[in-house]
Amino acid sequence: MTAVVIVSATGMQTAQDIKHYLNSSLHGQFEDCDVMIDNVANHLRTLFKNQNPIVFVGALGILVRLIAPVITKKENDPPVVVVAEDGSSVIPVLGGHSGANELAIKIGKIINCSVAITTASDLHFKAPLDTPPKGWHLQHPTQYKKFMAKLLNGASIKMPCNLPWLENTSLPFSESGELSINVTEKLTKADPSSLTYTPECVAIGIGCERNVTTGEVVDLVKRTLTKHNLSIKSIAIIVSIDLKMDEKALNELSEAIKKPLRFFNAAQLELETPRLLNPSTVVFNEVGCHGVAEAAALAATGHEGELIVPKEKSDRATCAIAKSTKILNPDEIGLRRGKLFIIGTGPGKQDWLTPEAKDLIDISTDLIGYKLYLDLLGKATSGKTLHKYSLGEEKDRVIKALNTASEGKTVSLISSGDPGIYAMASLVFDCLKEFDTPSWNRLDILVSPGISAVQACSAKVGAPLGHDFCAISLSDLLTPWSIIEQRIKAATEGDFVVALYNPASGRRRDQLIRTIEILRQGRNPETPVVIGRSLGRPEEELEITTLGNFKSNSINMLSIVIVGSTQTQISNGRVFTPRGYLPSHNSNEKGYK
Repeated sequence: MTAVVIVSATGMQTAQDIKHYLNSSLHGQFEDCDVMIDNVANHLRTLFKNQNPIVFVGALGILVRLIAPVITKKENDPPVVVVAEDGSSVIPVLGGHSGANELAIKIGKIINCSVAITTASDLHFKAPLDTPPKGWHLQHPTQYKKFMAKLLNGASIKMPCNLPWLENTSLPFSESGELSINVTEKLTKADPSSLTYTPECVAIGIGCERNVTTGEVVDLVKRTLTKHNLSIKSIAIIVSIDLKMDEKALNELSEAIKKPLRFFNAAQLELETPRLLNPSTVVFNEVGCHGVAEAAALAATGHEGELIVPKEKSDRATCAIAKSTKILNPDEIGLRRGKLFIIGTGPGKQDWLTPEAKDLIDISTDLIGYKLYLDLLGKATSGKTLHKYSLGEEKDRVIKALNTASEGKTVSLISSGDPGIYAMASLVFDCLKEFDTPSWNRLDILVSPGISAVQACSAKVGAPLGHDFCAISLSDLLTPWSIIEQRIKAATEGDFVVALYNPASGRRRDQLIRTIEILRQGRNPETPVVIGRSLGRPEEELEITTLGNFKSNSINMLSIVIVGSTQTQISNGRVFTPRGYLPSHNSNEKGYK
């Protein structure tokens, strides 16, 4: 996603206008920003190194000085554009060869300002010869300068030129031109008098046995491309049957050659049977269609597509290639492997949301969770499809998340705290095991840890968890009280620091009272107790008391209670449990500081 970076409040309106029309995110140090940043220089350099397109609203000189340390080869530059704070002008600074010119022109139209394009082909011929549109690639870009030099010295380009994006330009075409512009999916030799463009019009179909190695599949694809003199740049998409969605080798092939991976079900592939050159009854009996590699490639390229490389084999994989008559858009083909991120957002404070969680939420299409937790995300939910649930609908949330991800979407299932601690992660895996739904089992699932309530509460008061501790939920909605009570007694006997989750609700008070009674049987009345309420939120409250003075009337479901062990202490308003590094209080050893 494009990052609109602002350094001064005077450029806020311009930045917001650009952000709105580009559907991008606003980065800065102001309240209205989507992404809050501490250090502008470090943030810009990170965006640059991560290949994020950057729109900098501010002075060109400031931008250049800030990103200068990370500028290397122009081939590595992401699109970087600078916009005057008053919206009067826009300049593509770096990455003109990777979309900066196009981005600057788009911004110029959005805010109705002048655009300063300085690259030679755009400036002289109104033709982006070195930056073809999306879906096209220039072979041998090192020859571009020599070609442009000939053009600038009066040479003309031989007709015809069948590229629609060059029709309304000032390029000099003639029937006797000494230069040429060509289109092919094949590899060509470098020629300073010729520019060759490769369209992304090819689909590679892959079939394989379960647990085939990544190396075998990658080698098969590369060998097939080389054998048929096909440019890897012509590949628009890798396709297979949906049974292979979770096949490690296919997903790693996609990463290795940086091409998207999509899937068809058996019924869709079976429709291609009349066009297959190598139909197989064995394959039909196994997966329900007469071919995978050839059928998938043909399905991806549509009715006008043709099979240009019939099925080729390695020991455990097959590969076939089909060509379309047009540029292929992977977003319109097949089904992508769905992603489910199970995210812990911490107790509620934005500063406690991990960078990984922010990134995962940012790339998600759908956010699912308890309505309060989604509300606490604030502007991070902008542009997402929200699915809000009430307390008690945990199973519904999980099933919705799994089903939505199975549609090929990227879903974040939101928990407060850490998703693996009294939260949604365990329920997800429980549902996967219980229902054993094939489409769910193929999902790409990632658990992103968060700061738990017990960690936050502990940090706020010192280090009460400095030695052995345990967490016990007092909610008997899913666990019988007899089992909970047994665990409390064991924790008391073991002298653990005890963190009490879900300590009480409006109707459930007796369990907390009984818990304190049990703990008092094994601990001194002066044992420190910490109570945290609404941690990380504006209404946060912290209280340090003792086991003897503990009162339960102010405790609710937004509270967490930490009861110290026999070793836990209070000193200068801080609560801590010694780990044992220093001599005991009865030691005669001196000199420790």
